[in-house]
Amino acid sequence: MPMADLIVARPEGLYCPPGDFYIDPWRPVARAVITHAHSDHARFGHGSYLCAAPGRGVLLARLPGIALETLPYGAAITHHGVRLSLHPAGHVLGSAQVRLEHGGQVWVASGDYKVEADGTCDPFEPVRCDTFITESTFGLPIYRWPTQAALMAEIFGWWQANAAAGRASVLYCYAFGKAQRILHGLMRHAGADAALPGPIVVHGAMTALNSAYAEAGVALPPTLTTADLPARSPALRRALVVAPPSAQ
Repeated sequence: MPMADLIVARPEGLYCPPGDFYIDPWRPVARAVITHAHSDHARFGHGSYLCAAPGRGVLLARLPGIALETLPYGAAITHHGVRLSLHPAGHVLGSAQVRLEHGGQVWVASGDYKVEADGTCDPFEPVRCDTFITESTFGLPIYRWPTQAALMAEIFGWWQANAAAGRASVLYCYAFGKAQRILHGLMRHAGADAALPGPIVVHGAMTALNSAYAEAGVALPPTLTTADLPARSPALRRALVVAPPSAQ
């Protein structure tokens, strides 16, 4: 007799029948396991939430007031006979793969993940399993990405050249994850004792998230907001302005 699936698709999202909980549900449910705090995975309306411990700050910054429990990476709980543990996905702070063990089967639901470490979150951890459910936004072989080091060198050089010419550099990126990855990467590229080409000005949507990263121990460079600089400040001609695409 074939074994029953540990995860099935329902209108509410990915559901674990023996455990009676959902993973990243998109409709309100009683129990939600959240892989990470991006808005297409974490939504208001669930009765209770579970996420990896490093993601507590960013999840509460995005969904304040939720009933949240956390689980350290690698630690396990058993719910209705299903052994559940969370393992680093390397995507953003607190991102996790969900490992489920029940009835002799091991399934892993990845959520988003990234296999190259970037210094802003625990690096991706391969997890042995019988069935792997993967998101693959850029899985087609046409996609080839530069290394983290090469990308930061390119951004840093572009910023340097603009600052030398007296032009502000404006960089659009997601407020959660990409912004912190860029800020950390540029600081690491410059080196601990090197001066940056100019000030870094961040959009207000990033300040609470940057604070959550800093509280989790992720090193970020000093930043300013537009309130910290007069509109015609000469410093803006050397600045790197980091903002979400919606601010364009």
